[in-house]
Amino acid sequence: MTVLVTLKFPAKATELDNFLVVLKEALIDTRAYEGCEAVLTFVERGTSAVFLVETWESAEHQQNYMSWRIETGLISAIEPYLDGEIDVHTFDPRMDV
Repeated sequence: MTVLVTLKFPAKATELDNFLVVLKEALIDTRAYEGCEAVLTFVERGTSAVFLVETWESAEHQQNYMSWRIETGLISAIEPYLDGEIDVHTFDPRMDV
């Protein structure tokens, strides 16, 4: 079942442009990863927060992807660009509403 995952990256204002360059390159692999259906990128007005909206075939696909990103070092590599923790939320569809 498709899930929606949101990630909010609190980028440092001085590093926003550099972070977006790194993210643009990284999202090529994200979009190609098994189970990824779509990724949209937004920057919050008035801040330097970057917000990703992802749809995945399943929560398991997204969890496998995140494990891969941790193992391959991307999460550690982006830490210098951030001013806090990444905020991740997973949403299940409610077709009965």
